[in-house]
Amino acid sequence: MSVSVSFASKAVLGLALLGAIVLSVRARAPRRGLHGGDLHRLVASALFLYVAGGAAWLTHHLALAVVVYAAGIATAALAAWLSRGGSDFGDPPPEDPPSPLDPEPDWEKFERDLRDYVARTGRPVGV
Repeated sequence: MSVSVSFASKAVLGLALLGAIVLSVRARAPRRGLHGGDLHRLVASALFLYVAGGAAWLTHHLALAVVVYAAGIATAALAAWLSRGGSDFGDPPPEDPPSPLDPEPDWEKFERDLRDYVARTGRPVGV
């Protein structure tokens, strides 16, 4: 059985884009995220690439449409990954939420961590 070059290239591109999407969700969050305005510009760029890909597709420039769509998907995946980063205030990136299968929370550890936080920052909690 022979695999055509066209099918192989489509499969490689599809797997690369799938990998980019999975990495944007599963990879470790960056230490610092983008400032809100920069993140908005990145998302707007991805949307612009989708529109440009649609225009290329409507004018029957299919190869160009594929490349531009792929760039839009990669840009959106990058924006998703960068949005998971910590704030500009030096806060660490958010941790993944606990699984619903995790056991009961360790409330003593939570209270110790809360006391440590209040002692470290001097900010009262719940006020």
